Amino acid sequence: MKQLTGIGVALIALSVAAVPSRGHEKHGHESYSAGEPGDPSKPSRTVEVEMKEMEFTPFRIEVKRGEQIRFVIRNAGTEDHEFLLATTEENLKHAEVMKKHPHMEHADPNGVRLAPKKSAEIVWKFTKAGTFEYSCLIPDHRDYGMTGRVIVK
Repeated sequence: MKQLTGIGVALIALSVAAVPSRGHEKHGHESYSAGEPGDPSKPSRTVEVEMKEMEFTPFRIEVKRGEQIRFVIRNAGTEDHEFLLATTEENLKHAEVMKKHPHMEHADPNGVRLAPKKSAEIVWKFTKAGTFEYSCLIPDHRDYGMTGRVIVK
């Protein structure tokens, strides 16, 4: 019986260890509302985005449908900030999850979390026309106005 119990405990431990930890990875996305990850070797142009306390610069970016943008994102602030590209509705839902788990890390190709004075790149192909949003979903940051718009024509 002890051997059987030991085997059961070992199997449970292995099954728990096999479950990946959850950060910002995929969340069940099979596609992304604002388009798709781009090819880093083929950007149409580069757009620099600066994050600092409760604002993005630039606030508004216009792109053509099918255009591929290399976003160079720099945190010029004094605290962590995020850049997450999606629809406003998706970002509002995700912001609610972030209130419960404020230290989530991004693994999605449409978002990144950066410490102060750090930078990163996201290459994105805008395959759909519409208005999309980039926001910082760290609790309260979006509420204080840390959002920007991408208009895809």
